[in-house]
Amino acid sequence: MSDLRALFGIEHPIVLGPFGGLSSVALTAAVSEAGGLGGFGLYGFDGDRIRSTIAALREKTARPFAVNIWLPTGDEVEPNAQHTVFAQALQPFYEAVGLDVPGRPESYLPSLDEQLDAIWESAPPVLSVVFGVPSGEVIDEARRRGIRVVGTATTVAEAVALADAGVDAVVATGLEAGGHRVSFLRPAEDSLIGTLALVPQVVDAVDVPVIAAGGIADRRGVAAAFALGASAVQVGTAFLATAESATTDAHRDAIRSTAADKTVLTRAMSGRLARGARNRAVRAIEASGTIAPFPMQNWLTGRFRAVANEQGLGELQSLWMGQGAPLVRARTASDAFAELLAGVPQEK
Repeated sequence: MSDLRALFGIEHPIVLGPFGGLSSVALTAAVSEAGGLGGFGLYGFDGDRIRSTIAALREKTARPFAVNIWLPTGDEVEPNAQHTVFAQALQPFYEAVGLDVPGRPESYLPSLDEQLDAIWESAPPVLSVVFGVPSGEVIDEARRRGIRVVGTATTVAEAVALADAGVDAVVATGLEAGGHRVSFLRPAEDSLIGTLALVPQVVDAVDVPVIAAGGIADRRGVAAAFALGASAVQVGTAFLATAESATTDAHRDAIRSTAADKTVLTRAMSGRLARGARNRAVRAIEASGTIAPFPMQNWLTGRFRAVANEQGLGELQSLWMGQGAPLVRARTASDAFAELLAGVPQEK
């Protein structure tokens, strides 16, 4: 635990899960200011937006924070003729929020090179990655700039691959976690290991600090993670429900009212497997049997989800949450942090 604190320059071994599309500067800074490691998801951000976001974080806190990017897996689709077919399949959702069916864009995502250029220029304290192993060039450049690198694993084999590549720490994320399953060695459906089983096996398999994630929402989950050998915990859903997060009241209400067995793993919203509430949009898209591959599906649903967020229509949003959602009580970041901190064992 003390090694991880020194590694990141933090007081408490509590890490904010990065939310792709739902992160906020206010929440990230609040966790860092409390002595943890704030996290900010940069999914879909171009270079300019990355630079401005990291600058905004530095204005809010002088303490360490992490930014997160998605590594390409090689199966991402580019805009093609199928775009129109899949877009028309979602027409009822566009109509529901008053949008026309969107045309084909030039690209669905900025390039990894563009994102990395901005990250190297901005030099955040910590870079975390999902969906793969950072290259040797990325690890070397991060070290040259004094940036710590954290990888994310859903299996022991993924954790070993990350440790062998030279990351500074590994997040072991169990199937209970909300949002995307970030598996990369095998399909996500074949990489579903619970936090209780995954964490101690990863601890035994790697020689870098392990950060436990998945289903941890209160002091009891934190204490359990440390008993399993973790050096820190990463928490998403409990912070997502706080006032400082960038999500909507409808999403916060859903977190507090969705039973653990009512969250589902689905490809409906993004084309990749992710855990959230099965609302109207998820049910209808799954029933249609028409789901575009990633990132086409994510871009297409993102058009109506963004407007649904503005209109407070929870049934048309991506209501990402983990199975620990029923344990969420805190309504502010400080209260959530205090609850989690109560579960951290005191060093003797």
